[in-house]
Amino acid sequence: MNALTGKVAVVTGATSGIGVDVARAFVAEGAHVVLAGRRRSEGDAVVRELGPAASFVRTDVTDEDDVAELLHVAVQRHGRLDVLVNNAGAASHLGSIEEVDAAAFRATQEVNVMGALYGIKHAVGHLRRLGTGGSIINMASITGDRVVYAGVAYSVSKAALIHLTKWAAAELGAYGIRVNSISPGFITTTRFGKAAGVTEVQARERLDALDTYAREQAASMQAIHRAGTGSDVAGAAVYLAGDASSYVTGQDLAIDGGLSLGQPRDAMVRIRDTMAGIFAG
Repeated sequence: MNALTGKVAVVTGATSGIGVDVARAFVAEGAHVVLAGRRRSEGDAVVRELGPAASFVRTDVTDEDDVAELLHVAVQRHGRLDVLVNNAGAASHLGSIEEVDAAAFRATQEVNVMGALYGIKHAVGHLRRLGTGGSIINMASITGDRVVYAGVAYSVSKAALIHLTKWAAAELGAYGIRVNSISPGFITTTRFGKAAGVTEVQARERLDALDTYAREQAASMQAIHRAGTGSDVAGAAVYLAGDASSYVTGQDLAIDGGLSLGQPRDAMVRIRDTMAGIFAG
């Protein structure tokens, strides 16, 4: 507890999903958190839940001026900026590459890549003026390294975000600013529903069913036999935001239950036994 006492953090995409869990964890660890998102009513609801340590600024991360103003307001309110979490993200349809809509592809890059770029660009000045470094955390995905699990626009955007993280870390380390990314795996959020073509409201209504399905599938997909939660990701964000990770930069931390490792041993054993049966006739 209190790993982030005295720190000021900005979290984008903080009105739902992983962003809310990151904001909750930061407040629990003693930080003042400025939440950003496009939906004011939902942002205000999260602030009421979290109390006086939280505030909300309506922000569209695809608008550079909006992002610059968000960071300016955070510093005005609290006198400093220590942590930026670029969490705002857009899913993409799980269709064939032959079906890719160019406008939709560009829109995904605008949110997932350009939004993070604007955040880094406009956070640097505030972090440098403070003179004590700081931490920037980009919310990537294991799909940025694997050609599975997501639509092409989303996957490509997360690959770009991971590389942007490394580029920024190499440059900004001279100022004591650390830049890392987190790559979640199968985390049961509404983003999966939106990728499947349903509305966010519909996705929220079916999250329990998604979690049940994820638990069923996990045994054959990954080493840890359960779906991930926003709290799993939030714990990693607390680590990267705090002083315990002061010598960590340019890294992509997979929070995926071992999904990126490949199939677990028991799944491979089942495949082996099935193949043995085939050869045995």
